[in-house]
Amino acid sequence: MTVEKSDAEWRAQLSDLAYKVTRRGGTERAFSHDDFPKVDGMFHCVCCDAPLFTSVAKFDSGTGWPSFFQPVSPEAIVERADNKLWMRRTEVLCANCDAHLGHVFPDGPAPTGMRYCMNGVALAFKPD
Repeated sequence: MTVEKSDAEWRAQLSDLAYKVTRRGGTERAFSHDDFPKVDGMFHCVCCDAPLFTSVAKFDSGTGWPSFFQPVSPEAIVERADNKLWMRRTEVLCANCDAHLGHVFPDGPAPTGMRYCMNGVALAFKPD
């Protein structure tokens, strides 16, 4: 992790929902976030602006959250076991600032077979 801020600094920078999701591990409601433009671009971490996913890797999973089949690079994210809520899941965090982004599941499309199910409020889209 390279970006470190106090809790007060994160609260001042982020909306209440973005803070709850990224700094406290929350989840936005399905279908509650804009699904972003359908143009080429990059999805960045809302906390530190690190590039995380390309629009080329985005797909419609039908889950109500933005989904991707791979990150922009393996170094962009960190994965760790998440056994909260009596489930075994794999949490996805920004490698640059430790922001909670969402979870990854092994039920995505080719070529990876993975579904990175992200909270839209954790991402900032920048068109090419």
